[in-house]
Amino acid sequence: MSRIGKKPIAVPEKVKVSVQGQTIQVQGPKGTLTISAHPRIKVAVEGNEVKVARLTDLGSDRALHGMTRSLIQNMIIGVTKGYTKDLEVVGVGVKAAVKGNVLSLSLGFTHPVDYTFGKDVEIKCPKPTSITITGLDKQRVGQVAAEIRSFYKPEPYKGKGIRYAGEQVRRKQGKAAG
Repeated sequence: MSRIGKKPIAVPEKVKVSVQGQTIQVQGPKGTLTISAHPRIKVAVEGNEVKVARLTDLGSDRALHGMTRSLIQNMIIGVTKGYTKDLEVVGVGVKAAVKGNVLSLSLGFTHPVDYTFGKDVEIKCPKPTSITITGLDKQRVGQVAAEIRSFYKPEPYKGKGIRYAGEQVRRKQGKAAG
């Protein structure tokens, strides 16, 4: 049995979980999130707990069982606390700025790199070398962070690029260190 899937999910007081068929909707103080569960997974709300069950004991059903439970748990955390990812922009002359719903990055290229983001995430630049991404959906916040990081991944020789806050970049010596 899935060890993660069999744990009931506690629902806080300010959160409302509703299940209609295979559609699960979670409403909280920060907003509303919705997912659709797989047909072989059953979700039920019992009091202030959400329970996830599977129909068979196939390996794929066990995986879906744990994943569905984790997605619902992440939705509950998202509508109560929200999710945040921090990025650091490292290098000489590289910087970031937000104008409306466009993140403008000066990364040393001949042109600025503009990234347009939607209303489901909020991007702030407290300093020109740091980017903070905030949102309700954990998956969407992580995807936006990965897309921004992909514009200029950290390189191993000088360590320049966009990296996650606290990410360790393994440095190489280069050819001069013979």
